[in-house]
Amino acid sequence: MRRAAVSIPSNIAEGYDRNTTAEYIHYLTISRGSKSEIETQIYICIMLNYLSKEDAQTALQLCKDIGKMLNVLINKQKLK
Repeated sequence: MRRAAVSIPSNIAEGYDRNTTAEYIHYLTISRGSKSEIETQIYICIMLNYLSKEDAQTALQLCKDIGKMLNVLINKQKLK
């Protein structure tokens, strides 16, 4: 989970520093994939009773919020 969590901002930064909008969008979608990895791992933690449902719901809501932010970034870049 830590690797995937660190991957989100790292890919945003790497994509931002690339030469083209298309590459930036590519790295933003990779970040979105890392967000999905975290969501999957949260569901696994629920099934294995590693997380309470309350903690999991908080984490899933944060993932949802991050997903919305990434979608806004991607959509704004596509309009350029």
